[in-house]
Amino acid sequence: MALLAFDNVSFSYPGSSAPALRGVSLQLQAGEYLAVLGANGSGKSTLALHMNGLLQPSEGSVTLQLPGGQLLSSHCKADLPALRRACSLVFQDPDEQTVASTVEEDVAFGPENLGLPREELRRRVDHALEQVGLADKASCLVVSLSRGQRQRVAVAGALAMEPSVLVCDEPTAMLDAQGSRAVMEVLAEVNRAGCAVVLITHSMEAALQAQRIIVMEEGNIALDGTPREVFTAQHARELRDAGLELPPAAAYALDCGWGDPLPLTIGELAERLGSIS
Repeated sequence: MALLAFDNVSFSYPGSSAPALRGVSLQLQAGEYLAVLGANGSGKSTLALHMNGLLQPSEGSVTLQLPGGQLLSSHCKADLPALRRACSLVFQDPDEQTVASTVEEDVAFGPENLGLPREELRRRVDHALEQVGLADKASCLVVSLSRGQRQRVAVAGALAMEPSVLVCDEPTAMLDAQGSRAVMEVLAEVNRAGCAVVLITHSMEAALQAQRIIVMEEGNIALDGTPREVFTAQHARELRDAGLELPPAAAYALDCGWGDPLPLTIGELAERLGSIS
């Protein structure tokens, strides 16, 4: 059974004339890395908010299966605390998620509210900071850190809850190139450690890190597949219709008249150009 499942989910915001989600069915497997792409207003952030029950479907259902087999539903109020522990959400602005002055206090906030013993709380905070490469910043003031470091503190706070799914909504949108690389490296490492990762992003290059990509358009899933299956000459028009472009290497190859399979990275492009010359 899937770790996280959407079954024919529709949702409309109050006062909106058009649904934000339209009959979305989606399954996320344990340990999977999923990237969700889409233009502004496509429904990708609304999808993220449904994953841990911050929003409940107008129609359909969202369920999450715990490691022991218990099935949680976002429709059940009694299930919501466990659902939100199992599916942690990180937003794009780290300053909106800061709740304490020092790094270790901020990371400890979530698990501390679970009433954990002091030894377990210390273990979770230390491990989470180690995961995001900020173990040496534990006693620092959060406001003294760079924006990229503050975003990693937000990720550490989510990881300290020991979730089965980590959902990151545009976590690199406000970062420079160096900060973006650091956050993306953290997400890759978290996924390698066994946690499922859902990355909501506008970045085609960031999406290449995922095992699977879905493309949202007007509240629907327009495309679903591996990066190699989604970023193709065949789907170039569909991507443009969804307000997206191919990754730079693939776009260059398509402009040169190349067919599928398109190179997805600069390394692949250089290799193909080398073989031609």
